[in-house]
Amino acid sequence: KLAAQLTWLANRHELDLPEDRRHDRIQPRNPFIDITLDDGRQYKVRIIDLSLSGAAVKSTVRPAIGSRIVIGTMQGRVVRHLEEGLAIEFAAVQQRETLEQL
Repeated sequence: KLAAQLTWLANRHELDLPEDRRHDRIQPRNPFIDITLDDGRQYKVRIIDLSLSGAAVKSTVRPAIGSRIVIGTMQGRVVRHLEEGLAIEFAAVQQRETLEQL
């Protein structure tokens, strides 16, 4: 499955294919939100990308991949590091209305 995903990612721009997303992107009202790490430390981050299943945020802090994190009031975990931040997968799929209120 991983090989198929990598092949698709490598070729989708050349073939003008749409992005294969599980959920549509959502635009929050306010792109700034607090994240809380397991040890209680809080940081203000900027939402780069947001969907029902997760978020990408611009952040200078880099918790380890797999670390539990709270973004706003939503439980999640760090699934990857980005050039300027983190990708967070929510513990449960969120309601669109909840995310639109951010």
